[in-house]
Amino acid sequence: MDAVALAEWLRGALHPLDAPPSAAPWNLADLAGLAQPVAPRPAAVLVGVIPRAAGAGVLLTRRTDGLRHHGGQVSFPGGRIEPDDPSPAAAALREAREEVGLQAAQARLLGYLDPLLTITGFRVLPTVVVVDPGFQPVPEPGEVAEVFEVPLEMLLDPGQLDTIELQFGGRARHVFQYRYQPQRIWGATASILYNLRERLAGSNQWRV
Repeated sequence: MDAVALAEWLRGALHPLDAPPSAAPWNLADLAGLAQPVAPRPAAVLVGVIPRAAGAGVLLTRRTDGLRHHGGQVSFPGGRIEPDDPSPAAAALREAREEVGLQAAQARLLGYLDPLLTITGFRVLPTVVVVDPGFQPVPEPGEVAEVFEVPLEMLLDPGQLDTIELQFGGRARHVFQYRYQPQRIWGATASILYNLRERLAGSNQWRV
């Protein structure tokens, strides 16, 4: 699938760029009593899909081990939405430029997934883009230890997604985890990928 066809395939399952979703996070009930009891802080991440001859890949990073929050974990490029960011998509692009060197000209903006609440109290709005296949990552060493791709087809396969039980705040909670060794794709990152799969499955764009 070429870049144009890939973009059209994905766009049909997304919220439009000019109307970022304002609804409550789709996983709000799952974190009742667990997320920090403050107003969620706005954040954005970039879900980059890269067209390849052998099948599209999804751009992911592994965070530097020494980071205060989520060190060593697999994540999307992203972070807080700053007051001078004109949109969540602009914030996602800015963070991707800072973290992995992705330039705006190398990313075709498509739309938004559903907002997600994190256990640390962020309301995350994922922005989906098609990334130029010629993009060469330049990781910011203070934040990113590794940049890698995961086959989109694998991420859309229900058989590759597990639910694991963790203890948090004295309570058991269940989180998603993908089977993709040696990387551990779990938590909020896996939930965002699950949301992408569900939106594709619920639209006329399902092809896997």
